[in-house]
Amino acid sequence: MEQLANEIEEILSLSDGIWGVVVKDLDRNERWEWNADELFYAASVIKVPIMAAVFEAERDGELSLDEFVALNREDYVGGSGVIQHLTPGTKLTIRDIVLLMIIQSDNTATNMMIDRVGVVKIQETMKAAGMEKSTFFNKLMISAEGRKHFNMLNANDVANLLIGLANGEVVSPEASAEMIEIMKKQQILDCLPEKFPSPYADTYDDENAWEFANKTGWVPGLRHDAGILYTNGRRVVISAFSKDEDDLKSKRMLAEIGEAVYRWMHDVES
Repeated sequence: MEQLANEIEEILSLSDGIWGVVVKDLDRNERWEWNADELFYAASVIKVPIMAAVFEAERDGELSLDEFVALNREDYVGGSGVIQHLTPGTKLTIRDIVLLMIIQSDNTATNMMIDRVGVVKIQETMKAAGMEKSTFFNKLMISAEGRKHFNMLNANDVANLLIGLANGEVVSPEASAEMIEIMKKQQILDCLPEKFPSPYADTYDDENAWEFANKTGWVPGLRHDAGILYTNGRRVVISAFSKDEDDLKSKRMLAEIGEAVYRWMHDVES
């Protein structure tokens, strides 16, 4: 992993901001990290532990993923996601709401799930997943005026959650597998996987095929991406967070980090 570490460090050396990165090879049990315990405003990456809390609530008999929830006008918030544009009274299953929360980063879906499971459940799920320094307190897209606490994550804690998912240890093996399948349907792929081989290219085949179970997060001055990359018969967790960096530059750097990891996973000598 030394060669990969050197390449990522070279990318990070060109940044004017602050980064936290963890790369974990799940099959070779190798790990590299940079500023892994630095806390960042969570942005939409917080939606992954919220999803885990929903699955834990189902395990505990507090809800069913197949139950229907009606959309109320007061649920709607702005930002990303399609639910805010649906007709009040539309009914969706919790499973579908979670899906939209992850693959479209739907903020209305997220707040609906926070209301459904509660802040304490999400906090408990995070602790159980090894997210010791991260915090969760607030719904999304609400006024920050007078707020004393913020949703905060670091690269290490998110890597721990993803490692647990990949190993079938979050909630249950079945729940972990279903959450990974949801994340693999991610539609926001312009950060870490931006430079992965295009599935639409004529040269795309089994040799360079990939799947990436990921979740991004972005607000001005902050850009994150974290996920489990499956390619070449290998599994690697990448958890990358940034702040105080130009938005376009942070996106480009995430793409370069992702490309470096992908190439390394295809280097049989690595």
